[in-house]
Amino acid sequence: MAAVATCGTGAGSTGSIVATTSKNNVTSFQRKGPRASGTDSGCSRLVSIAGTRPSVRNGQLLVSTGLPALDQLLGGGLAVGTVLLIEEDKYNIYSSLLFKYFLAEGIINGHTLLVASAKEDPADILQELPAPLLDDNYKKDLDEDICNHQTPDSNIKMKIAWRYQLLPKMESGPVSSSRFGHYYDASKRMPRELIETSKWHGFFFPEKLSSTLNKEPCSLTHGYRRLLQFIQKVIYEEGFDGSNPQKKQKNILRIGIQNLGSPLWGDDICCTENCDNSHSLTKFLYVLRGLLRTSLSACIITMPAHLIQNRAIIARITNLSDTVVGLESFIGSERETNPLYKDYHGLIHIRQIPRLNNLIYDVSDVKDLAFKLKRKLFTIEIHTQKKFNLCIEEKNVDYNTS
Repeated sequence: MAAVATCGTGAGSTGSIVATTSKNNVTSFQRKGPRASGTDSGCSRLVSIAGTRPSVRNGQLLVSTGLPALDQLLGGGLAVGTVLLIEEDKYNIYSSLLFKYFLAEGIINGHTLLVASAKEDPADILQELPAPLLDDNYKKDLDEDICNHQTPDSNIKMKIAWRYQLLPKMESGPVSSSRFGHYYDASKRMPRELIETSKWHGFFFPEKLSSTLNKEPCSLTHGYRRLLQFIQKVIYEEGFDGSNPQKKQKNILRIGIQNLGSPLWGDDICCTENCDNSHSLTKFLYVLRGLLRTSLSACIITMPAHLIQNRAIIARITNLSDTVVGLESFIGSERETNPLYKDYHGLIHIRQIPRLNNLIYDVSDVKDLAFKLKRKLFTIEIHTQKKFNLCIEEKNVDYNTS
């Protein structure tokens, strides 16, 4: 069963100098009442961890993905104890950026990170994390981005603005650091001192390879088996499974796994339609989700799903993931030169949203979503084709009523 908010205290890892800024982020769901002198006898029913909040739908503990607009699409954030699978875009440009947003949000909130990759050294990935936008300069940065990307279609936007009242609204700008989720400047790198004072664990698969591999009777490939052992060790030894609650402050473990399923992990799932290791990847996801369900952990996985030829395997991977988001880049496609998509860099598809504690999965009500990477900000919007359709519908309504 996924981790649910329980009574506890703690403001995050002591390794981050910025974690203290979120100590005042107290949920309004706490029970009011007198406290005994020097004790926390009036403890909230909900866990108080920096960078988390309870879901208003089911009380599930949520963390931010590092992109507030994506948090809204997923029902408020990423539930603790679940897996977010990102289907990589063709050239792995934008999926890599979302991956770094997730890790950057963990550093800002003092969460412990576990970064796994078979392509890049985790230390190098952390050095490329985007810098957070602070309260004193975010308005200036946002105004610059808006001015640099204005379009002549403002009359169309005004004409159909009333239609958007029925649609979920995407946050377009940074908010105070005391609120849930932060915004980041993609043109700058996170200060090195923040990374050095954070707590993280790295798993670089080429370093885990040995010249003499023990052929153990296991259905998992060597890379998947070693990674599961590493994740399990961190969860159990550092108390993310709930052990020793009196000795450790409660904190969140953010797990990021890059390019899972690629040949770099020793998997041939992307090389042939009838691969031999399809059961290895699905078993890895099954065991990983079991580890997450019983711990204060949240995981993001990027996968080159466009390279997997067997659609049945894609269906199994989707069923073994809690949340699935697909990125479709316009680079090299016909839509890159299509005037309807000239203001965007790709489409974002919400494939699956978890309905926790139920037998069926939820489906997002929001369709026709596009993303664009501005000079500093990554934004998600309803794309021009949708706006065009709304405008045509409005003209038809006006014509019929007249």
